Amino acid sequence: MKKFSIIAMMLAVSLMVFSCKSGNKTNNETTTTPVETVYQVDDVLANGDALIGEEVELEGVCTHICKHGGRKIFLMGSDDANTIRIESGDLGAFDQKCVNSIVRVKGKLVESRIDEAYLKAWEDKEKAKTAEKHGEGEAGCSTEKKARGENGNTALERIEGFRNRIKAEQEKSGKDYLSFYHIEATGYEIL
Repeated sequence: MKKFSIIAMMLAVSLMVFSCKSGNKTNNETTTTPVETVYQVDDVLANGDALIGEEVELEGVCTHICKHGGRKIFLMGSDDANTIRIESGDLGAFDQKCVNSIVRVKGKLVESRIDEAYLKAWEDKEKAKTAEKHGEGEAGCSTEKKARGENGNTALERIEGFRNRIKAEQEKSGKDYLSFYHIEATGYEIL
């Protein structure tokens, strides 16, 4: 019986040593530690509906930092037509070194909807000259416009462009709005 106890104890110690080593990754060894999903910009844009309100981690090339306080950056996916806005929130201004670097961001995915009520309110502000201005004059921020697929050079042209896109979306899917996504950052690092 004593011999069996010693063998059982040696087997238990061997298993513990082996299991501790299998979690360390060196060269071609696999790790047992779960890896968090790091999304690419294209993935977040393509699957945005399923990720709304979720904490996500994504990375992409930073193409622009907002000149008005540095609290927004834009990350590019596979091309400049796939871009997502990142807002710094409580983090303050983004580091200028983000531009032209790969940046990994953690944060919550937020959906912004543009519908007729949104466009009407924007149009009323434009007519009353109370609309907030961003970017390069009346045309708006070119990076933001590119991220949302806008073509107009004035606010009223941009509004009309959205109306046309909403009409096309409604014919295609029945939705009477357009969805755009951005990340409210809780952290970031320059890779």
